[in-house]
Amino acid sequence: MNIARLVTALAATTLVLAVATPAHADESTSAPGTVTRPILSRAEAAPFVPRTYFGFSGEYEAPVADPWHPAPIVTPRRPDLLVGGHGFATVQEAVNAAYRAGGTERRFIGILPGVYPGTVFIPAGSPPLTLYGLGRPADVRLEFTVDATVTPAAWAALVNADGRYAEGDPAWPMFQSCATKTSATAGLCATVVWAQSTDLQLKGLTITNTLLDTVDRGTHQALALRTDADRTQLEGMRLISRQDTFLANADDVARIARVSVRDSYIEGDTDFVFGRAAAVFTATHFHLVSSRKASGGVIFAPNTAPNYPYGFLVTHCLITADDGYAAAPTGFLGRAWDQGASATGYLPGITPNGQLVIRDSLIGAGFNAVTPWAPAATTARPFAARIDDGRDLNDINYNRLYEYANGGRAHRIG
Repeated sequence: MNIARLVTALAATTLVLAVATPAHADESTSAPGTVTRPILSRAEAAPFVPRTYFGFSGEYEAPVADPWHPAPIVTPRRPDLLVGGHGFATVQEAVNAAYRAGGTERRFIGILPGVYPGTVFIPAGSPPLTLYGLGRPADVRLEFTVDATVTPAAWAALVNADGRYAEGDPAWPMFQSCATKTSATAGLCATVVWAQSTDLQLKGLTITNTLLDTVDRGTHQALALRTDADRTQLEGMRLISRQDTFLANADDVARIARVSVRDSYIEGDTDFVFGRAAAVFTATHFHLVSSRKASGGVIFAPNTAPNYPYGFLVTHCLITADDGYAAAPTGFLGRAWDQGASATGYLPGITPNGQLVIRDSLIGAGFNAVTPWAPAATTARPFAARIDDGRDLNDINYNRLYEYANGGRAHRIG
């Protein structure tokens, strides 16, 4: 599916619908919006484009101009390393081989159609890697069932039941960092694919945490993909889980990590796109499902550094909810993740303050048009935005979740 073309076509339809809609029915879609649904003006929206999100690297407190221009991912017909068929049996084995080969040249790992159970850890220090499917994304499947509620010891036994991680292996330190945790649960180690390497490219794969609807609607983090490093690219990917599907992370909390996601599909029900990275999502379909959690689902949960202006940018994307949300539009576009503030409450300038702009996108039925942003995760801080003249869009005392030039939703659920 060409999401960008679909959004453009449906946005044109939305304009037709808008002509027949009374002006007073959708006043909140004009700048500055309301305290519960802030809207950017054209001038305010101008900086929120990919080049600014990708323009800086280094420390949050002292960003360095370092433009990154991620080009479309080009893959060879014959990869350097093959998974499936007469190649490596697991993706992890191919990653280990690429790591041991070393060097600075990009290495291509092609994956034949099939189901590849188990986790994949891609350690820092790997050469630039491209992992890609040699078939339709839906047919090249990396899958595992792991729930964050298990203990670190239980996590280690589950993840390493086949002995894929051994002392001396490249990914052993990543495995050990989770297996030896002293916390009660495995937490964010509960992921199918975990990458700490810079300049990673993933293309044409489906990654699914198959926990899915086997648990109640409670807190069951079950990540499909976690990326921790700078200059990570995803293209033509399918990421599927329920809570916390994709963590676009910055493993070093002091440094910027940039992520580009294009032409992909991401599915979940709770905070299923979250993290600290400066991430741009283009022509991507986000789908909120009600099969496990019938109401109040949340898509985005950024935990951006409080004084850094660029967290998540969602542009020319499609945002939908399943039929379970159509009758009672209780879905939320997102909320801030006040990470680390459960004991103290939100501390302005210290606690992360999630930043997100959704612009030029199509938002389908099922979302709350009056209050599309939920109270913050961790602290339940009520959502509040500035709508005064000359407002500071990065005021640490307010939320930083905005819309600009979106279509679709208001004319469907009114």
